[in-house]
Amino acid sequence: MTGNSENTANTAGTENDVQGPRHKRDLTRRKVVAAGAGAAVAVGAGGALAAGAFAGEKGGTKPRAAASASAGEACYKLTTETTEGPYYIDADKLRQDITEDKEGIPLTLALKVIDSETCKPVVNAAVDVWHCDALGIYSGYESLSTGGGGGGAPTDAPSGTPTGTPTDVPTGTPTGEPPSGGGGGGAHEEPTDDERYLRGTWKTDRQGRVTFKTVFPGWYRGRTVHIHTKVHLNGEWTDAGYEGGNTCHTGQFFFDEESVLASAEVEPYSTSTTERTTLTEDTIYDQSGVQGGLLKLKYNKKNIAKGVVASITMGVEPDATHEGTDEAVQPGASETASAEASATSS
Repeated sequence: MTGNSENTANTAGTENDVQGPRHKRDLTRRKVVAAGAGAAVAVGAGGALAAGAFAGEKGGTKPRAAASASAGEACYKLTTETTEGPYYIDADKLRQDITEDKEGIPLTLALKVIDSETCKPVVNAAVDVWHCDALGIYSGYESLSTGGGGGGAPTDAPSGTPTGTPTDVPTGTPTGEPPSGGGGGGAHEEPTDDERYLRGTWKTDRQGRVTFKTVFPGWYRGRTVHIHTKVHLNGEWTDAGYEGGNTCHTGQFFFDEESVLASAEVEPYSTSTTERTTLTEDTIYDQSGVQGGLLKLKYNKKNIAKGVVASITMGVEPDATHEGTDEAVQPGASETASAEASATSS
């Protein structure tokens, strides 16, 4: 994962019993350290497709019109806040291409950030993204992650046994995550290694857009396929990185079942042996479509391996603070209450 380039474009279900990697990670803290001031990143050749990815965005929640919206601009409802989780690492990689050498289906993540009240683009926001690899492993926490098949687990871990789990703990018990299986809560964990693949931070342009080049995430026990994000504002971009300001949004992006099932047929995803949680079973996704973080996907239905373009518009409160450290949605009553609240607000 290297590179920085300000105006660079990037390229790139149905439920079943597919099983895949285990692991549960998110992360905490906040400050951005750059890998050097002018490093440029070659983000790939799919920029043209990514550029038009926001048109006709669809999801479970329809955008609302606002009097202050500019001509042709659709204003979106405030995007759902979620827990940061225990595995956030302050953006110490300012770059758009976060792939490094990780294998997987090429994914172009095309994001847009707007003020949910005025519908205006949010310019120069620092956007963090991070997610697990094709086998459910998070960089920075490989010893806490549990992957399934295809070498997803650390080499010193017996196949199918969660890394770092005591022998008297039942097999399959996740490490570093709450026993609820929600995969989104838990106090911040300090990194256990220096790896930083599939993590990066970059700034939005004059249209509030930012694009990342990565790979389609895998899955791990207790969570559906997802990507974490944070949006920081009112800070300062320097040669050392991005400092100060406020975190106005902490959320997660989600993938529909059809795309996940299609990805599960492609290596290395197909080598995973970890039980997969479906989108409707997930305890973090609130089932509200775009408002809840559901991505709009474009890919060849006959060959997803060629790559996927995922896009979404995030409506944020620029002056708010949402660190995500106390936003965990727990299974059961609180999850139901959250879903009902979303339904009422929509």
